[in-house]
Amino acid sequence: MAPMVIYGIVNCDNCRKARKAFPEAGFVDVREDGLPDTVRDAAWAHFGTSLINTRSTTWRNLDEVTRAHNPLDLLAAHPTLMKRPLIKVAAEFYLGWTKAIQADLEV
Repeated sequence: MAPMVIYGIVNCDNCRKARKAFPEAGFVDVREDGLPDTVRDAAWAHFGTSLINTRSTTWRNLDEVTRAHNPLDLLAAHPTLMKRPLIKVAAEFYLGWTKAIQADLEV
């Protein structure tokens, strides 16, 4: 399998599960390190608005004016708005930790 990188936060349950399933994968804590612009833009091109977690505490704490900003700018300013985990394998992206994604990744 190509090198894998998991983007998420350390205290996210789904990120922990993904990291446990793939201990050899790289991990980027978006709260500490941010989400690289190239990864953010590629993930946005692949997932669109599905990349934004509108059920997150971060989203709920934003006012309506801020929520109306460009989504890519919001993700740059608040990387924890991203649904997690975002998993990158070569040029392919996976979002979340559903049974379907686990099957795709052969967990």
